[in-house]
Amino acid sequence: MSLAWQAGHAGDADWKVATDRALSAIEPGGTLGFLYLTEAYAAHAGAILARAREHTGIKDWTGSVGIGVCATGVEYFDEPGLTILTGSLQPGAHAVFSGNRRAPRLGDKSQSGADAAFFAVVHADPATPDIDELIVDMAGKVSSGYLAGGLSSSRGSTLQIANEVVSGGISGVVLSSEVAVATRLTQGCAPLGPRHIVTRSDRNVIATLDDRPALDVMLADLGCTLDGLRAAARDTFVGLVVAGAEASGGGEDYLVRNLIGIDPQKRLVAIGDVPTVGSTLMFCRRDLASARDDLVRMIYDLKDGLTAPPRAALYHACVGRGASMFGAKGVELALLREHLGDVPLAGFYANGEIARNRLYGYTGVLTVFK
Repeated sequence: MSLAWQAGHAGDADWKVATDRALSAIEPGGTLGFLYLTEAYAAHAGAILARAREHTGIKDWTGSVGIGVCATGVEYFDEPGLTILTGSLQPGAHAVFSGNRRAPRLGDKSQSGADAAFFAVVHADPATPDIDELIVDMAGKVSSGYLAGGLSSSRGSTLQIANEVVSGGISGVVLSSEVAVATRLTQGCAPLGPRHIVTRSDRNVIATLDDRPALDVMLADLGCTLDGLRAAARDTFVGLVVAGAEASGGGEDYLVRNLIGIDPQKRLVAIGDVPTVGSTLMFCRRDLASARDDLVRMIYDLKDGLTAPPRAALYHACVGRGASMFGAKGVELALLREHLGDVPLAGFYANGEIARNRLYGYTGVLTVFK
């Protein structure tokens, strides 16, 4: 179990000032640290990590660069900022891994006799080939089958932190079963109509849904004509239902994908994925009301399974969320603080979010330490 958690955050044009300010909120001690920094500090990641290690005495660190980072009730988006979360875990209850460090294997035991490889918080390079397969493979290496995290985001080169600054592949921290965690996912979208079966498609272009022209089905669900589609399509997405899977917290699991284009003459719809014939999808709308409602729903789904307030939290959210989804800066993190409580929190805005064994988009993944 976790013994103590602390968090600090700051933003400043000078990375040294920001680092020292964030660390001033954290007393020395602990066994594991999470460090997330915006791209303005990427060139100084190694020095920031060294400063954090010197101040806290913590050897093991994991984290990532992001276009934005998350703290308790605060976000730093597209500006200099960093956020730090530190905690104390029992000896042998965690292991930082990367391409340079092997993760515990299934069947390994911690010092207390618990499963050494139970759950993992992960960060990955979005340019890594076959990233979906890599995520599935990593999820198969923990006994719960659950991961939480995201892909690094930056306009320049990305980086991860795994006891050192690394790049490429996947890294993070594997937690043993003695570390009590819970995780949930918010999609930020609301289904517009019923589910549909893909009955004819060619790669990412859908010809028919339920044996009807795909564009006609979409217009019916949107409740608009072709003339009004341009305005309606701005907030329209496609939810690909994951066969046989249930979202954490209950309900059907689906992957939100972009609507790329239409062919009015042939009545075709193109999306940002390759659905198979026989798969199920639904059209979704992403707006402020849907995003707020689903975020609050997620928080209370998670809280319903807790017997005490969470000790700490991690939040990994899509770069398409934040102010662009909630209408103003800081609204998303303020909602988390209001409904989850004033708990130490850190995280970042990712280029793809990882939950369980899948890569999502437009989502927020909340993980709490119980």
